[in-house]
Amino acid sequence: MPKSRGRTKAVYTPPARSAKSKVSPPWLVPTMVSCFLVGLAWIAVYYITGQTLPIGAIGFALIVTGLGLATRWK
Repeated sequence: MPKSRGRTKAVYTPPARSAKSKVSPPWLVPTMVSCFLVGLAWIAVYYITGQTLPIGAIGFALIVTGLGLATRWK
């Protein structure tokens, strides 16, 4: 039986990780939470007042903004 030749490719070594871990800016979490809360409050007040306040979609826009900020949270 013939002897196997062994491996001809080099073994994969992953690139080194950077020593500095990524951290969220300090303003991100308070801004995200406030967007969620103000958006929720805006929608609640809009429906409680019988939709007399202008533009109920502002609450949804604030919540979507909060979700967008949540994707950047590390």
